Amino acid sequence: DGSDGSLTTRRTWLRGARTGRTALLLSFGSLGRAPEIDLPIGGSLDAALAPYPGSPPLRAALGERFSPPREGGRPPGSDTGTALAAYGRALCEDPWLEAWPAVLAEVVPVPGGSALRDTAGGPGVEQPCAGWQLADADGGAALPVDPRSAERPGLWRLLAVSGGGPVTVFGECGHRGFLPYTVWSPETGEAIPL
Repeated sequence: DGSDGSLTTRRTWLRGARTGRTALLLSFGSLGRAPEIDLPIGGSLDAALAPYPGSPPLRAALGERFSPPREGGRPPGSDTGTALAAYGRALCEDPWLEAWPAVLAEVVPVPGGSALRDTAGGPGVEQPCAGWQLADADGGAALPVDPRSAERPGLWRLLAVSGGGPVTVFGECGHRGFLPYTVWSPETGEAIPL
């Protein structure tokens, strides 16, 4: 959830089990009220979706639910090159697109070093998450991690869950890099929010 003080925005990503298509549900709550849609992270839901018009098609409204949410499994994913190619195709349809959803499979989080960032001409501020990457386990390629991830403790959680080995990660692939939201435990398959 994100908040600007007076409005809370919840971004819920869904992925079709049969189609593989991804849809974004946006819900809002005002004055400290939680947004209406509250689905479990990594869960499975049998429901109808009504897509909003757009190019590329991404946003949808949640329609009739045919059963309550239940525990889901680890989704199939792709390598970093496939995620970048999907973002590129989406950019062809909407050149102002910030990012595109992707599930990366068999990627290894690689911590970066600290970096100093100039803040409006003042002294540099240490960015402890600068230079992080998600590397394909086969050594083929890597995606930089979006610097906005440094504002959350999720990268260290991602590294801890991975134990230095390959994991499945969901997030947004964009021009700033990959912004991870969820990792699946390699041992239990549990979805863990970042």
